[in-house]
Amino acid sequence: MLQYMRQTRLERKLFHVRLRAWPRQLGRTMLAGLIVGVIASCAGLFLGVSVTGEAVLWMWGTAALLAVIRVRYLCFAYAAGLLGVLQWGLGWSPLAERGDWLGTAAASLDRLDIPGLLVLVALMHVAEALLIRWQGARFASPLFLEGKRGKLVGAYALQGYWPVPMLMLVPAAAGSGAEASLPWATLLGDGTIGMGWTMVGFPMMIGFTELTRTLLPEVKARAASQALLLYGLIVAALAIGSAFWSPLTLPAALCALLLHELLLLVSFLKEEARSPIYVHDDRGLCVLAVIPGTPAEAMGILAGEILHKVNGVRVRKIEELYAALHVNSAFCKLEVLNHEGHIKFVQRARYAGEHHQLGVILAPDERAGYYAAARPASLLDLIRRGRLARRREGTSVSS
Repeated sequence: MLQYMRQTRLERKLFHVRLRAWPRQLGRTMLAGLIVGVIASCAGLFLGVSVTGEAVLWMWGTAALLAVIRVRYLCFAYAAGLLGVLQWGLGWSPLAERGDWLGTAAASLDRLDIPGLLVLVALMHVAEALLIRWQGARFASPLFLEGKRGKLVGAYALQGYWPVPMLMLVPAAAGSGAEASLPWATLLGDGTIGMGWTMVGFPMMIGFTELTRTLLPEVKARAASQALLLYGLIVAALAIGSAFWSPLTLPAALCALLLHELLLLVSFLKEEARSPIYVHDDRGLCVLAVIPGTPAEAMGILAGEILHKVNGVRVRKIEELYAALHVNSAFCKLEVLNHEGHIKFVQRARYAGEHHQLGVILAPDERAGYYAAARPASLLDLIRRGRLARRREGTSVSS
């Protein structure tokens, strides 16, 4: 909720308009997360992961501490990976033998089923890859960012978070009196018939954050989905292997941590190697975003397209666009260059009382009033409503 509220505030600051209502965004993610939770809970019937109440507290406690640093660390890949490394380090220390609270915590950490937790992490990232492919572009929010040479460029931030409530079928503790048995074998552990099993609630959180200046939101979401799917399969293979051969546990934990960061690094390097697309050029004015419910949306104008002519007049500057729109106060005819560079003709009658003349947010020019402050957001930033944008001389551009 805090993240989507922050996104709405930033859009109002930059463009003086709200593109999406945060309650709708929140409801969409909760519904999708519930669906994934049901599917993952069904898949968990065949995993045999030893998840305990201690494991849930360790995972959420670690994730919460990491989120204080950066919101994007609110991902169980970092929590499970870090716990795996810490558990390995405990094997080289006598902390678990102490009789104080530190020894109790060390003994609790040592009991965690790290391979099982990493299998869950892999399962969640496969689900995340599918969610990003399904919903990722819907959470794209336009931005003005400072480019390499200090010039402002248009961009998109893709941020989505899904709460996933899960019920995990786990082996019952010895002496618990559980009499339930499974008529099938499980992937991990001894899932033979007659073994005692119980259910443990395990609320999880999955999410992603991407930034693009060089791709359309749909293309960026598709690339992120493919990368996360590959990540999930690699972590799953290592985690399953470590369940049967314990020396693989540390490499699996490190892979969950480092490979996740590597995905972000590769994405960043690819962005740096390509030229921004949300900038104006000699062809016309670049559309950064389309405001819902406006004439531009009705005419089918899309983000990334170029306004070439308006009412027969070439437009290369904002002032030329305003003048061309007033050539005919009752009708609007546009020549637009689509993503393939081909001209498409769109037209629509203009009605009195419409709030927007056209309804597009254009890529920034030298008159843009604000641009997004490019720094990682922490959980504290979301709570205390830290500064979202930096001020420039001039006004932001919308039409």
